[in-house]
Amino acid sequence: MEIDNRIRKLQERLGYVRDVFGDKDNANIKLLSTRLDEFLEKVERMPVADQMRHMVQLEDLFLFLEKKLDAQLTAMDRVRIVRHPQRLCLKDILENVYDNYTEIGGQDEYSIDPSMLIARAYITRRVGKKIIHQPVMVIGQEKGHGQEFRNGGSVKPWGNAKALHYMKVAETENIPIHSYIFTPGSYPIEDYPGAAQQIARNLFEMSQLRVPFVAVISEGGSGGAEAIGMADMRLMLSHGYYSVISPEGAAAIEGRTRQGQRVPPELIEKCARDLKMSAEDNLRMGYIDRVVQEPPLGARMDHYDFYKTLRNEMINATNQVVLQVKGMKFFRSLALSERLSRKDRPMDAEEVFVSWNLSSKARDNLVWKRYQKFRRLAQGAYLDTRTAGEKVMGSFQDFAWALNSFFRYEFLRKHHRKIQRLREEVEAEVHLVRNKVGKPVRAVLDKLSGARPQAVSEEAKSNLTQLSKWEEDGQSNGGWIYVSPKAKEDRTVTCPNAETHGCLDLWAPDLFGEYAGVCGYCGHHFPMEYQWYLSNVFDQGSIFEFNGQIESGNPLDYEGFGEKVEQAKKQTGLKSACMTFEARIDNVNLVVAMLVAPFRGGTVGAAEGEKFIRAVERAKKKHYPLLAYVHGTAGIRIQEGTNGVIQMPRCTMAVQRYIKDGGLYLVLYDTNSYAGPVASFLGCSPYQFSIRSANIGFAGPGVIKETTGVDIPPDYHQSHQALSRGHIQGIWDRREARKNLFQALMTMGGRNLYYR
Repeated sequence: MEIDNRIRKLQERLGYVRDVFGDKDNANIKLLSTRLDEFLEKVERMPVADQMRHMVQLEDLFLFLEKKLDAQLTAMDRVRIVRHPQRLCLKDILENVYDNYTEIGGQDEYSIDPSMLIARAYITRRVGKKIIHQPVMVIGQEKGHGQEFRNGGSVKPWGNAKALHYMKVAETENIPIHSYIFTPGSYPIEDYPGAAQQIARNLFEMSQLRVPFVAVISEGGSGGAEAIGMADMRLMLSHGYYSVISPEGAAAIEGRTRQGQRVPPELIEKCARDLKMSAEDNLRMGYIDRVVQEPPLGARMDHYDFYKTLRNEMINATNQVVLQVKGMKFFRSLALSERLSRKDRPMDAEEVFVSWNLSSKARDNLVWKRYQKFRRLAQGAYLDTRTAGEKVMGSFQDFAWALNSFFRYEFLRKHHRKIQRLREEVEAEVHLVRNKVGKPVRAVLDKLSGARPQAVSEEAKSNLTQLSKWEEDGQSNGGWIYVSPKAKEDRTVTCPNAETHGCLDLWAPDLFGEYAGVCGYCGHHFPMEYQWYLSNVFDQGSIFEFNGQIESGNPLDYEGFGEKVEQAKKQTGLKSACMTFEARIDNVNLVVAMLVAPFRGGTVGAAEGEKFIRAVERAKKKHYPLLAYVHGTAGIRIQEGTNGVIQMPRCTMAVQRYIKDGGLYLVLYDTNSYAGPVASFLGCSPYQFSIRSANIGFAGPGVIKETTGVDIPPDYHQSHQALSRGHIQGIWDRREARKNLFQALMTMGGRNLYYR
C-alpha cells in the first residue's frame, strides 16, 4: 500500500511537470518518464526490499531533476505554475499558516462571491511562559483546486466590496490585515457597484487604513491585484507573477488578434518575457519588498515545510511594519532588520515578539509612511528633461506655495473664521432685535402716513411669471473659438441614430462648426478633438501648462515600443498622454489634468501617473479645485508592465490626501474611458460627470467577450447606463460643458472651497 501511494505521488509530480512545460521537448522530463515507466514494469516482480530501494532512488532522481528544471523555467512556465490546480490556495494557507480561523462573509458557493475569501484568524505564540493569541484579518482571492464555482479567483464587484467591508472591520478592531493575491484579474462586469467603481473605492479606502497591512502576491493580475494589494509590506512568492495584463491579453493586443482568432504561442511567450513580471523583476524595480522562496517548480498544497517559511515571513513582515511606526524600539528593530537582511537562514518568528496593537499616533504615522512608500515608486520609469536649474527652481516654487498656503489658509484663516463666525452671530442677533422692535413702529408710521403698497411694474411681473428667455450670447450662437478641422470638409454626415430617430443628414461645416459635433435632431455627440475643450471651455488665454518636460518612455525596453512612443510624440506634438495645466473658468482658478486620446489611446504609464500626482499636489498646495478631464483613455499602458499598473494606487493616494484636505475633485469623461484609470484615481471621485458621447467601464466589449464568453448589449458602456448604475452623477451636453463646470465649481465640494 505504501509503495502504491508513493508511485501515485510520483505520477502526479510527473503530470504536474508536463503541465508546467507544456509541449516543450525536454530531455529531463523524458528521463523522468522513462525511469518511472521502467520501474512500473518490474515493480511487481521485485522483493519488497528492492522495491523500497528503487523507490528511494527514483524519488531522489525526481528531486534532482526538478531542481534542474526549475532553473530552466521561462516567464510563461511560471504563469502555468500559478494557474495549476495543484498550486497552493488560500484555504491551504489558512489551514497551515494560522493556528485557528473562522470564515466570515459566507462560505464556498454560498458566499456572496466565492472568489473572495475572508477569515478571522489567529497566530498563537509562546512568549516566556505565556501563550499569546494575535488576531489578524485574512483576505484573499480563492481559486481552490479546480473548483469551477470559484471562477478562477476572478472576483466580481460585490466580492471586492465584501473585502473592503472587512478591511474596515479590521481597522475598527485595530488588528493587522493579511491579504493573499491569487487572481488573473477582476471579473469585468458593470452591474452595481461596477468592477471599476468598486476597485476605485477599495483603493481610496485602503490608502487611509489605520492598521498594518501585509500582502502576498502569487498571481497578481492588474486591477484585481490592486483591489486588495495596497499594503505597507508587499511580499511575492518566487514563482508568482505580478503584471498589468496577462501574457495572452498582451499578445492579443500586440498581434492585433481579432475575436475568435488564436494567438501564436511564440508571441505569448515573448510577451510574458517582455512584461518583466517575475518576482525578481518586481523586486528589482521596487514594487515588492521581499521574495518568499518556494520549493522547486512552485509551492503545492502538500509542501508543508513551505507553510512554515510563509508563516515566518508573515509574522516578520507584520513586526517590521509595526516597529517602523511605533517609535523607538531600538533593540527589537535592530535585531529584526539584521536578521531579515541575512540570506543564509531566515529569521525565526519566535525570536522577537512585537505587540501588533497601535496607538492613535502610530496609526497616523502608518498612513503617512504608506503614502511616502508609494509616492517614491516608479521614479525612474519616466523621462524628465528638465535641467538641474529648472528642477531646483521647481522645488523652490513648491516650497513657496506650501509656505504661502500655510499662512494664508491655515494660520490667518483660522483666526479669520473665528472672527467671521462671531460677526455672523452678532448680525443675526441684531437683525432679530431690529425686526422685533421695528415692526410695530413701522406699522404705526404707515397708518399715520396713509402709505399704500407700491405698484409692481409690468416688467417685474413679466420676470416673475414668464419663463426665462435663451440669451443669444457668442457661444450659444455657435461662435466657438476653436472649430474642428472636420468642419472644412464639404460633405454630408449621417447620424448613427438616423434609422431609429429619423435624423436628416447634416452638412459637415454646420455639424462640426456651429453645432459643435452635436446632431441637431437627436442630440447624438460625434467625437471632438481635445483642442475644442481647451479653447471653448476655459477662459481665453488663461491656460498655463506645467510639467511639460516629463515624457513617456520605454522603461522595460519593450521591443519596438520606443519607436511607437516617439512616433506618437511627433504626430501629436505632446510628450505624454497627460497634459497638466492651470486655467480659469469665469475667473475661477483651477488645476486640470487631461488624458488625451490621440497619444497612444490616452493610456497611462509612469510619466502620466507622475504628472497627474504633481497636478494633484499643485492643486493641494495652491488651494485650487482639481479637474480631471478624460478626453479618452484605453487604460494602463501594457508595454510599461508593473510601472504602469502601480500608478493606480499611487495616483489614488494623492487624490485621497487632496480630498481629505478639503479640495474639490471633479472628473469629466468623454469618448472612451476604460480600465485602470477609471478603476482607481478617476473612479474614486465623489463628483463624476460625462459628456454625452462617453463610454465608461472597466473593460471593453472585446475583452469582456474574451474573458467571460458573454456578449454584451451595444449600449452597455454608454453614459446613460453609467448614470443608471450610479457610476457618474450627471450627463452634459458638450456645448454646455463650460457653464456646467462653473456651476459645479460654485455648488460642490468640501469645507475648504478656497476660491469662493
